[in-house]
Amino acid sequence: MSAHVGQPAPSFTARSDDGRLIRLADLRGRWVVLYFYPRAGTPGCSLEARRFEEALPEFERLHAAVIGVSTDTEARQANFRDRCGLSFPLIPDGDRTLCRAYGVTGGLGGLLGLAARQTFLIDPAGLVARHWRLVNPATHAADVLRELRERSSAGSKAPPA
Repeated sequence: MSAHVGQPAPSFTARSDDGRLIRLADLRGRWVVLYFYPRAGTPGCSLEARRFEEALPEFERLHAAVIGVSTDTEARQANFRDRCGLSFPLIPDGDRTLCRAYGVTGGLGGLLGLAARQTFLIDPAGLVARHWRLVNPATHAADVLRELRERSSAGSKAPPA
């Protein structure tokens, strides 16, 4: 199974590393940036997470929730949160339920069991608006923010042509 642009985003209910229960259905009416990363604490994942955190006020101004997902344990995610100073939720997906639902298994050069570095922008109606398969950790948060600004200013929820 995987998520496709223009289709409903796979529904999920998960507990974040800090105990928050996150239901995609509860986020209807808001944009959702669901980003997957291979390993908490690695240089690329840390850089990407910090960039999302730096841009978080702008994402929130645009009514967007940012959620990070990896196959790391809850403890590793919590340590990652503390080291990077993150305030958005991180979902430990040790059983790979979300990774399989979104089709992002095989991160870090195809190593099975890790999430691939990919991001989904989910529109307020719950449809996948954009899927980034190739991600540069240094610039990705800005890329997602730019896409979100364009869609918000155009009032469009339709996927790109």
